[in-house]
Amino acid sequence: MNAYIKNMFVQDYLLQAVFVKGEVSNCKYHSSGHIYFTLKDSKGAVSCVMFAGNRSGLSFRLAEGQQVVVGGTVDVYERDGKYQIYAKQIILDGSGLLYEKYEKLKKELEEEGMFAKEYKQLIPKYIKTLGVVTADTGAAVRDIIQVASRRNPYVQIILYPAIVQGDAAARSIVQGIRALEQYGVDVMIVGRGGGSIEDLWAFNERIVAQAVFDCSVPVISAVGHETDTTIIDYVADMRAPTPSAAAELAVRDIRDIGNEITAYRNELDKAMGLCIRTKRECLQGYETHMKYLCPAGRIRDRRLQCDALWERLQERMNQLLRMKRYALSIYIEKFKGLSPVEKLNSGFSYVENGSGKNISSVSQVENGDLLTIHVKDGRIEARVTGKAESV
Repeated sequence: MNAYIKNMFVQDYLLQAVFVKGEVSNCKYHSSGHIYFTLKDSKGAVSCVMFAGNRSGLSFRLAEGQQVVVGGTVDVYERDGKYQIYAKQIILDGSGLLYEKYEKLKKELEEEGMFAKEYKQLIPKYIKTLGVVTADTGAAVRDIIQVASRRNPYVQIILYPAIVQGDAAARSIVQGIRALEQYGVDVMIVGRGGGSIEDLWAFNERIVAQAVFDCSVPVISAVGHETDTTIIDYVADMRAPTPSAAAELAVRDIRDIGNEITAYRNELDKAMGLCIRTKRECLQGYETHMKYLCPAGRIRDRRLQCDALWERLQERMNQLLRMKRYALSIYIEKFKGLSPVEKLNSGFSYVENGSGKNISSVSQVENGDLLTIHVKDGRIEARVTGKAESV
């Protein structure tokens, strides 16, 4: 009988692929790797087993009280004569199901490279226009406008009032991204306030992630609170924990800009002062060099050199004259010692004949010769009347 009933189950096509929703109870992990549990609801219960070979499709640990959807086949365990579900996949019901879809899409997009850093665009440092894709009511848009206006009131904020919750939300967000991209904003904030995973689900849709990835304008995601993480947080060029933080990341504080301009001005003044001093020193060097090479300057230098040489020449001439005068005075003194006139002054006389020759011997004269005798105060004319030689 058990075999017959088992055969009836096997031949029923509908029982080969069933999905049953219920609450997990009596969950046991066997040492063999199999999982045994009961699936129940308010009207009944059914035994289930997941063999170790099928556990690769289980992304969470099965536990008591979980609401799950079990997919598999219904068959009879012939030995005990009881039917049970042989589970091939188990997914969490409700938010758990969404979480599984979230993880699956996240893995797919990561494998496609949409999370890669090399595709991230830099957020501009200075912007003129800020695009915001969010609901036109709610705290998110008010926070963004308040923070952005406080930080820089000159930034123009362009809001696309998108639907951010419900079946039409994903398409509306995509249209907002494309509209602001076509408008040409400098940076874009896409997000909304916090909520459950169901409320935020539009930001986990593939079409929204693709629109963010394809957008040529840098996108900052700002979905929910700090602990909420959606798919577009991984795809966006930058993630902000809250809409207010997104506004701070997108809009630079104008006071910081003023301080930066002042710092740049001081640095520029310092650099210009250094450059002017360097150029002035260089100019002075050129001026000195030109003075050295200038003909007038060279003429002045030559004149100074000539004046110096002239002074040296005069000094040398005076020195030479002094030396010559000194030598001359010595010669004069020497000549005085040899001068006949000086001898005459000493009481000697000088005798010469009529032809002017000095008479130094008696043999040079004869009787009757006319002689001239020079004395200190004149000369005497005399005639030789006799001569006598010394003995």
